[in-house]
Amino acid sequence: MSQSSFAVLHNIGTLPLDESSEVKFSIDSYRGYRYASIRKYLTSGSYTGATRAGITMTEEIVKAVAPLLAGLPDVPAQVKDVELGKFAKRPGMSVVVRVSTFQGAKGLDFRQWQEDNTYKGWTKKGIRLPVEKIKEIKALFAKMAQALQETPITDL
Repeated sequence: MSQSSFAVLHNIGTLPLDESSEVKFSIDSYRGYRYASIRKYLTSGSYTGATRAGITMTEEIVKAVAPLLAGLPDVPAQVKDVELGKFAKRPGMSVVVRVSTFQGAKGLDFRQWQEDNTYKGWTKKGIRLPVEKIKEIKALFAKMAQALQETPITDL
């Protein structure tokens, strides 16, 4: 396989959002690096495929986030707004995981935070998942963490 090519190593599962959208959890590789991916997909009359809404995370981030998500209540009404953590992705770039309420809807947000000489703040990269699906999200994330431990680096 070419070192510059993208490949899906392992499809973890899908979280249906509504009749025309879903979120896919997977382990992917690109340019020799393996990472976890959470991406929103649409199906409509004019377009079917991936959207820009999504996030990639290193194995270290997934390992750190998995137990934090596991500690959240399974009942959506019991999940409180909280920042679960800020995790370094590379120098100047972090992934912030939090439960927050936005426009009256509570969600689990995975969002990139940039902090360098040119910019400090949120980037456009990220995804917001409905807290009503917290039980399914926790199960998919745990499955993703397990797959990262089991998938040998030689699969690249």
